[in-house]
Amino acid sequence: MSARPDHHDAFARLLHWSMAVLILAMLFIGVAMVASMTLRPSLLALHRPIGALLLVLALVRLAHRLIRRTPALPSDLPRWQRAAAHASHVALYALMLAMPLIGWAMVSAAGNPVVLWGDVRLPAIAPHDPALYSVLRAAHAWLARALLAVIALHLAAALRHAWVRRDGVFRTMAPWPLERRMRPR
Repeated sequence: MSARPDHHDAFARLLHWSMAVLILAMLFIGVAMVASMTLRPSLLALHRPIGALLLVLALVRLAHRLIRRTPALPSDLPRWQRAAAHASHVALYALMLAMPLIGWAMVSAAGNPVVLWGDVRLPAIAPHDPALYSVLRAAHAWLARALLAVIALHLAAALRHAWVRRDGVFRTMAPWPLERRMRPR
């Protein structure tokens, strides 16, 4: 087996940061859809294709993660923090896959198409069923809150590695080159 790299490759970083931007945009769009009935149709027209794109990107990212080795965590990182890092990554991947799938099923259960652009539509993946729609809508909303919470924990851990521990973990996924100032003291 090959040695672990000291940073994530450019493709992994591109996927990470583009998905981060899209997921945060989706969270804001989702909140705005609930808050504004006037903007809801326009926001839905954005939300659905971005959700489909995020599903594809999450699948690509998961496949890339499974075939590429990731940088090792610092050897002095406590076992509970290693476990927390692993659990948070599993949760992030699960939520990045579940959110768009449940959203797609929810739209299908409502009897509406997922329009990607123009006449390009995704097929229904759930039967038209108002009761199922209600359950899926609640699940989508709760999973959005869970995703936001896991992202907040992920961000807090990344910033702790960057600003407190200065152990190089943040540098492995940074979207820009980081110089010595981020290296361990």
